[in-house]
Amino acid sequence: MNAATLRESDRFAWLEHQTRLLKAGKLNELDISSLIEELESEMGNERRELYRRLRVLVAHLLKWHYQPDGRSNSWKGTIRTQRSDIARLFKETPSLRRFLVEELAEAYPESVEWAADETGLPDETFPKECPYTIEEVMSRDFWPTA
Repeated sequence: MNAATLRESDRFAWLEHQTRLLKAGKLNELDISSLIEELESEMGNERRELYRRLRVLVAHLLKWHYQPDGRSNSWKGTIRTQRSDIARLFKETPSLRRFLVEELAEAYPESVEWAADETGLPDETFPKECPYTIEEVMSRDFWPTA
């Protein structure tokens, strides 16, 4: 079975095979173009992970800020967890930090929708652009107040 067929039928087996080839130094047998696609896909996965965590984090910061009567330990726990998980993501992948501003801007509109849905407040309640700085979003000590 050739590499392309193996990749289509069993991605994991294909990855194992490519790893064995790399370890054996059989570079001329590698499926280079597919490996490039896989690596680019993995980079996209890392950015999507950052985006998803920011979306959840900012939605909860908005809820905390704009619905103070609804504050709960669950919201607090979610905020702490997302901050911690983003910090770990940066520890494991420091170069991902350069996408923080861009991913925050991308995630913000969905954070607003999420916060609006969960609080029952209209979308217009929330600012058009993220009211928090990157430093505030990531700070363990930042808890927005109305």
